[in-house]
Amino acid sequence: MHPAFSVIFLTVLLGFGQGIFLAMAAVEIAIFFGLMPALPGADFYVAGSLVAVIFLIGGLAASFAHLGRPERAWRAISQWRTSWLSREVIMVPAFIGAVAIYGLIHYVDWNPVLAERAGAEPFRLSLLVALGGIVLALTVFLCTGMVYACIKFLQEWASPLTVVNYFLLGTASGFVVAAAIAAYRAPALVGFLGIAAILFTVIAFLTRGASLIRNARLRPKSTPQSAIGVHHSRIVQKSQGAMGGSFNTREFFHHRSKAFMKSLRWIFLVAVFAIPVLLLLVGLIAGVGELLVAAAVIQFLGLLVERWFFLAEANHPQNIYYQSIA
Repeated sequence: MHPAFSVIFLTVLLGFGQGIFLAMAAVEIAIFFGLMPALPGADFYVAGSLVAVIFLIGGLAASFAHLGRPERAWRAISQWRTSWLSREVIMVPAFIGAVAIYGLIHYVDWNPVLAERAGAEPFRLSLLVALGGIVLALTVFLCTGMVYACIKFLQEWASPLTVVNYFLLGTASGFVVAAAIAAYRAPALVGFLGIAAILFTVIAFLTRGASLIRNARLRPKSTPQSAIGVHHSRIVQKSQGAMGGSFNTREFFHHRSKAFMKSLRWIFLVAVFAIPVLLLLVGLIAGVGELLVAAAVIQFLGLLVERWFFLAEANHPQNIYYQSIA
């Protein structure tokens, strides 16, 4: 397929925003169950919510660049019963609202106790919003992944690994950013968030690697014979019947060499997984927050490459017929 940069930025930015919120929610849940002491202030939650909202709004804004008629974007919700894209369009603003409310609760310091517990941290409003936000974040991950996984004729996408990788890559990147924020706003959380970021990144490497291995072994279900309905032993396309390009040759193939695609695969494997894990480890051991920031920046750039590769890797069956211009 021919990747659209608006979709690349949409999915990467949304993943970062969702992952940051999941990191904040994980901290609040851990404090509730007594796994770590309560934070002395709300700086971490406020800063994290602000950064998450910026990422999420940036992703939403990028999606408008993919529309031919942006003023009709509201119509995308009309097919919510059957379309994963429509469901995503509904869930993303709802999730942004939940993140904004979560941050506002901490910013104005209005976090009433909803239920008391003897000798333990009480159940507060922010935790209730965090739990609801987790459900929304996971739903957005599901909708985004299923937009691609539900297309059965694109074998590279039609796999449960597509949804799993959207969740793990977004969560890993969000935890990396959260660890960087904690280095300046809540140093006590750096160890917890940094280790979690490493674990999610390593698990994401395993599942993304599994999808690469799976896709390398795929064989097209269609052939030139089945594409045109002529069952001859040797069929070679010479022309599509036009001297110039067409929508088919522009939109359904990336027009890059195998060597280019192979180099991109190694670039994103290093930038998304290897370098961030190394920087996180060194940053945690040495206590250098700048290394955590560097890990987040490099992983962001690597995810842009990974998402381009993911979209381009899908081989549309129509390419069997529309292989050349003339």
